[in-house]
Amino acid sequence: MTPLQIPEFSIQTTLENAELALIPLKMEDFNELYSVASDPLIWEQHPNKDRWQLEVFKVFFEGAMQSKGAFKIVDKTTGKVAGSTRIYDYNPEQDKILIGYTFLGREFWGTGLNRSAKTLLLDYLFQYVSKVQFHIGAQNTRSQIAICKLGASKIGEVDVAYFGEPIKSNYVYEIEKCKWENHI
Repeated sequence: MTPLQIPEFSIQTTLENAELALIPLKMEDFNELYSVASDPLIWEQHPNKDRWQLEVFKVFFEGAMQSKGAFKIVDKTTGKVAGSTRIYDYNPEQDKILIGYTFLGREFWGTGLNRSAKTLLLDYLFQYVSKVQFHIGAQNTRSQIAICKLGASKIGEVDVAYFGEPIKSNYVYEIEKCKWENHI
C-alpha cells in the first residue's frame, strides 16, 4: 500500500468545490474586487468601517497582496467575484495558522457561500496544522455568529494592527483539527 501523499503546503493555492473557487489574488483583480468592496454596508461591523472608500481599500488591497495568502472568492454559479479572504500568520512551532480579512458582497450574504469558503479552507489547512484561528472584530457579531456555527470557540481578545490601518480590538476564535473532524 502506498502512503497517502499530501501536497506541499502553500498558503496561496487555488482551492475549489462545487459552489466556489478561491483563486490567489492578483494585482489585476483590484477593480473587480473593489466593485464588491465599495458598498459601505459590507464594512458596517468590521473593525475598519471605511474600507469601502477607494483610498482606504487601496491600502487594504496592498496588504492583501503583500500577505501572499489572499484569495478572491468566485461564485461558480454566477461566475461573479463574491469577495475575498486570507490565510496568514502560519506558525509551524505552534502548529497553527489564521484565516481572516474575509468580506462578501451583500448579494452573497445568507447563501452559504461564506460557510462553503471556510469549510474549503479548513479542510485544506487541517492537512498541515492542528489549530486554525480567526481574528474577528469585537463589534462584528455577524462574523462571530458565523464562525461559532462552524464549531469555533472564542479563546481570547487581542489588539490587531491591520496593514496600514489603526489598531483595533479583535476576538480570537479557534477550531482544533480534532473538533473540526467531529463537527463535520
